[in-house]
Amino acid sequence: MPAHPYALRVHNVHKAYRSRRVLKGVFLTLEPGTLAGVVGENGSGKSTLLRVLSGQTAADAGEVEHHGSLGYCPQEAVLNDALTVDQHLRWFRTAYRLDGTGRAEELLEELHFAEYRHTRVEQLSGGTRQKLNLTLALLHDPHVLLLDEPYQGFDWETYLRFWDVATRLRDRGRCVLVVSHLAWDAERLDVVHQLRDGVATPYSTDRQPAGVQGAAL
Repeated sequence: MPAHPYALRVHNVHKAYRSRRVLKGVFLTLEPGTLAGVVGENGSGKSTLLRVLSGQTAADAGEVEHHGSLGYCPQEAVLNDALTVDQHLRWFRTAYRLDGTGRAEELLEELHFAEYRHTRVEQLSGGTRQKLNLTLALLHDPHVLLLDEPYQGFDWETYLRFWDVATRLRDRGRCVLVVSHLAWDAERLDVVHQLRDGVATPYSTDRQPAGVQGAAL
């Protein structure tokens, strides 16, 4: 069976909160094997767009389609402080109905936090919590991965390892969407869109779009 022509399709999505129109007709189509980015200033609607894409919030109008399994790494980690890293992995393995934790073991080593597997989340640093947050989103090897400021709190080495992981996912045919308010690392991405005034517009990675400040995507 031939591969589907797109992994993620967003067609004319609108979302308002009372009288405030946040998304005013967002169009976005991403193919399998794409490492993409959406950038925008704080308050531009990035979090709202991600909630719509992940199914947490219903759009007022428009359509969102994705093909294959979906993974979502929110900016604020949804973790239980009383559980250890290993307990989180085992709980999510059961939730995803996975046979084993081979993928988790790979990520523990790759992101350099295997030593914390028996540590409760409340004792972890912000960066290590974010490593666990990312690992849980990747545990079931999703076809479409949504990442909201995924490297927040990472040190430089882990930041580079994150891009290694994202690139390998892309090379394996996964669709990875990174959402951030900064745009310095746009050259790492295949496709970049700017979210501004409620719409998403493509721009070239060889220039910085107006209204987007920044140091690192």
